[in-house]
Amino acid sequence: MTTFTLNDLAERIKARAAAGAEASYTRQLLDKGVAQRAKKLGEEAVETALAAVGEDRERVIAEAADLVYHLLIVLEARGIALAEVEAALAGRQFKSGLEEKASRPRD
Repeated sequence: MTTFTLNDLAERIKARAAAGAEASYTRQLLDKGVAQRAKKLGEEAVETALAAVGEDRERVIAEAADLVYHLLIVLEARGIALAEVEAALAGRQFKSGLEEKASRPRD
């Protein structure tokens, strides 16, 4: 089995974003705009959550893969590199989840 990373997927999305819409589903998605991509990301999140509660393992994996793909599409649409998200996560690694959550600004 070959190693495939989220960075590989992010790079593939970036490459396909440069292609024409007639040749790239990813480009077609990006052409619909950030609002439509965010809506789709929300739908995929709900599908993943529902699968986690009531579906078999393979279904959860498939839905999680869709969720990650659509998250990376939203990041691409907003011009945010996966490395920036990784850096945010790295900055949290020495805090407990409770400490990190308490440090966030309140609405």
